[in-house]
Amino acid sequence: MSTKAPECWASDASAKLLRIEVSPEKSLLLKFDQLIHAEFDNAEKEQRLRLFFATHEVEIRGHALRRIETALQRLELSHLAAVPASYRATLADGQPVVREIVVTKIDDSLLAIDPCKPALHPAIERFATTRPKLTALLDACQTFLQQIW
Repeated sequence: MSTKAPECWASDASAKLLRIEVSPEKSLLLKFDQLIHAEFDNAEKEQRLRLFFATHEVEIRGHALRRIETALQRLELSHLAAVPASYRATLADGQPVVREIVVTKIDDSLLAIDPCKPALHPAIERFATTRPKLTALLDACQTFLQQIW
């Protein structure tokens, strides 16, 4: 029996698709040209890298995820998989460790084409619902500044 930890990521300069192993029984292939954006969050206990594709949202939780983010930025990330808990202790410090991958399929109703209202990606939809609040806040700040000057 091998004690070598399985690789949780791989890069390939000629990759056109990203293979994501959601579980040993299920994987997903996503095209790079469907990537809308990515977000990296360095929390106290673990890091989180969120990938927003046109049809799926992928959340990666783990440690030392900057190397994975860099491979994604270069469009060289070819494979992602979570490392089983039993192997995590064998990995060298500073080596990326993917603890968990959560894939959420974008609701098909959001992707439907409606000539009256174009469908928006959920991340854009969240911004669109927040924008009026930001506009109101900016207007209030401007009014306040005009009153004190």
